[in-house]
Formats: sequence, C-alpha cells, structure tokens
Amino acid sequence: MDIVYKLGIRPSADEIIELYEDSGLPRPTGQKERIAMMYANSNLIVSAWDGEKLVGISRSLTDSCWCCYLADLAVNSAYKKMGIGKKLIELTKEAIGPESMLLLLSVPTAMEYYPKLGLKKVDCAFMINREK
Repeated sequence: MDIVYKLGIRPSADEIIELYEDSGLPRPTGQKERIAMMYANSNLIVSAWDGEKLVGISRSLTDSCWCCYLADLAVNSAYKKMGIGKKLIELTKEAIGPESMLLLLSVPTAMEYYPKLGLKKVDCAFMINREK
C-alpha cells in the first residue's frame, strides 16, 4: 500500500464526511454545506490518499509566520497505526515553517495520542464554545 500525501487539495465534502464518520471525529457531518465551508475557509490542507481513496486529512488555519491552528486531524480506521496521522502533522509543521507554532484542541479520546508525537500539553488556553 502506497500512501500519497498532497498539500492544497480540497477533497469533496462527501469524501471528508465519509472520512470523519469512519474515523469517529466529532464534526457536523450531517451539514454538508458547513463541512464545505470549513474547508473553503481553511488555508492549509494536507491529505493522505490510497489511490483515489481519501484515508487521512489535516485541516489548519495559519498565517505561516507566527501561529497555526490545526483544526482537524482524521485517519480512516482501517489505516490507523500506520503513521499517517504523524506524517500529516509533520507535513503541516513543515509547511508552516520553524517560526510558527502549532496548536490543536484534542478530542478526549486522543489525549494520549498527541504526546507520543511530540506535542506538549498546555494549560494556557481559553475558549468561547460555539452555540450550535
């Protein structure tokens, strides 16, 4: 199996929804237009492909000089434990460069995963949660 990584490709909303639902990433998959808008307004997308099949994705918002918010990281369940998530993060960090920090908010089930990839847990964040 040869996984190909691509920068700047926006998969279709249907492909993204299928990946999110399979991976268990809690996103508004019942709102196709919202998913499409999430990607239309993101400026750094790294995807992983097995042939024509989307098997992983990293979606970020960044200025590429100071900060990057990695908003979504998803890997197809059949492709987990193959280093795809790690590679998506590496390629995201490579794209933003050494002067930019990478920040993400983790789903509770992934809290043990990110430290294994070298991400540092921080207690200095604040948020106003979405209303819908």
